[in-house]
Amino acid sequence: MPKPRPVPGTVVAMTGTLALVGGREWTEGCTFDEALVTGVTEVLVLPSALAYENPSAAVDRARSWFGRWGVAVSVLDVYRRAEALEPGPAERAAAAQMVYVVGGSPMHLRSVLKDTPLFDALVGAWRAGATVAASGEAASVLSSHMVDSRGGAYTVGLDLIETMTVIPRSNGWSPEKLHRTVELARPGLAVVAIDEATALIHAPDGTWRVEGAGNVTVYRDGHPADLADLPSLLRPEPA
Repeated sequence: MPKPRPVPGTVVAMTGTLALVGGREWTEGCTFDEALVTGVTEVLVLPSALAYENPSAAVDRARSWFGRWGVAVSVLDVYRRAEALEPGPAERAAAAQMVYVVGGSPMHLRSVLKDTPLFDALVGAWRAGATVAASGEAASVLSSHMVDSRGGAYTVGLDLIETMTVIPRSNGWSPEKLHRTVELARPGLAVVAIDEATALIHAPDGTWRVEGAGNVTVYRDGHPADLADLPSLLRPEPA
């Protein structure tokens, strides 16, 4: 696959790295994580989407996984919207070298983070050069046009990514459900299907690459497209 290039004439706003992971994070297929934590001493894990599941198990897995590279893991224990409105979590996110948002319930994650100081701080840290990774449903929630995994239609997301949308865990989707999501996308909106243990990575210079165990498939206007067709800018204007 040819290396994607920014569209000629496009001014690319420099940011940190953004890794959109299809799910099944912190498993052996996630070969991209070692490069993502190069130069990082601590990863800040945000497990809000797992509020009604078992967030401690995910955190333990993260500590074991990143520990192999000598990287510490700290946890942002924010599970309710009221907590995301407090100044403390926002201050920690703003100072982070890398934030990892875990998948789980997309609706709960959206309700916790939308229009909060914590989410503003996360976006601000990324724009200042921090790495942000979002796995599974969290990768979709970052989009303005969030894919509703229950039926494949769209709902409102968090608006970090306005120029494309993400189908996480796409290796588990039926062809019919995938077709519905692709067909429902508004004209020009890129739809990106990401397999589990696979990352679509947006580099600071605006280019994209795929790493990990599975595949990433791009659709635009109802048809397959190339990775090079993805927009260099995630949002038309800075937040």
